[in-house]
Amino acid sequence: MNKNTYAAIMAGGIGSRFWPASRTAKSKQFLDILGTGRTLIQATYDRFLKICPKENIFILTHTDYIDLVKQQLPDITDEQILTEPARKNTAPCIAYSAFKINKLNPDANIIVAPSDHIILNEPEFVRIAELAVDFVSKNNALATLGIRPTRPDTGYGYIQYFEDETSEGIHKVKTFTEKPEKEVAKQFLKSGDFLWNGGIFIWNVKSILSSLEKNLIQVYDAFVEAEPDILTPNEKDAVEKAFITCPSISIDYGIMEKANNVYTLPSSFGWSDLGTWASLYEEKEKDYFNNAVNGNNVVVYDSNNNIINVPDKKLVVIQGLENFIVVDTDDVLLICSKDEEQRIKEFTHDIKMKKGEKYL
Repeated sequence: MNKNTYAAIMAGGIGSRFWPASRTAKSKQFLDILGTGRTLIQATYDRFLKICPKENIFILTHTDYIDLVKQQLPDITDEQILTEPARKNTAPCIAYSAFKINKLNPDANIIVAPSDHIILNEPEFVRIAELAVDFVSKNNALATLGIRPTRPDTGYGYIQYFEDETSEGIHKVKTFTEKPEKEVAKQFLKSGDFLWNGGIFIWNVKSILSSLEKNLIQVYDAFVEAEPDILTPNEKDAVEKAFITCPSISIDYGIMEKANNVYTLPSSFGWSDLGTWASLYEEKEKDYFNNAVNGNNVVVYDSNNNIINVPDKKLVVIQGLENFIVVDTDDVLLICSKDEEQRIKEFTHDIKMKKGEKYL
């Protein structure tokens, strides 16, 4: 295990597409949404323990979630929790992690990963991640793990890469494309040189700091000003001040789409971003009638192709449903066609207008 390898796990999002299970007070990453006995952030932390020392794992999260992080990851120290005072997308919090880790170890190589994705083939993920870390440690490169697509999915961004590759099977990136239309996604899949953007990045700390200075100077300058106070009792106040001046911008748009030293590793390790209830349905085990059930007291009649997520303590009887999402919590019941899942954001918007934020 390389002492220069660090992990920055992003855990500040709300996960609104998993409403009503995922709520502002307890977002998707803090839920055992797969029914495995471990929450998504716990599973992500466990995965990185196979790659780097536990003291090299940092959690990037919103101030609202500090207590949840401490509760679910008791081995994490306060110094390893990097808090965002405001949600400003991924670039500012990633910049914060780079500046802090640089003060700890200027030779650091950092893997940045979301906390709410699943990876089924962990040995392959570890192999690919370590190969990428070795590459960025020797080259001025920003690497991303590109997922080999299995279908023309319109819910993911795509990475196009050049055919030429390094000896490690790493390719220079040609283009990034945001979520495409269905026909475009079909062409991407057919061409064979496009990958899904899995949002997992690897870089040497010097390379990302240099790229921030070149491509996101406002973010870079904000943390240059904060840097003297990082690793001191004044860190919290300095970071809050830095976030005020930072724009809300993603690392994809701010850095990866602009930099000319971006590389990708075509990867297949059973990845899913679990972005929607339908994507969870694809990953869950199904019963004889293709129902994916999370709940110990569910009785189903004449129903198929549903995803059902209900409390263990409640007896739930379902009859005559096909291709539905059924999610029950203490105070909200959602019954929605899987084909209309994209309307969940519409539902939550209307609920906020009519009922306030109590149910969000």
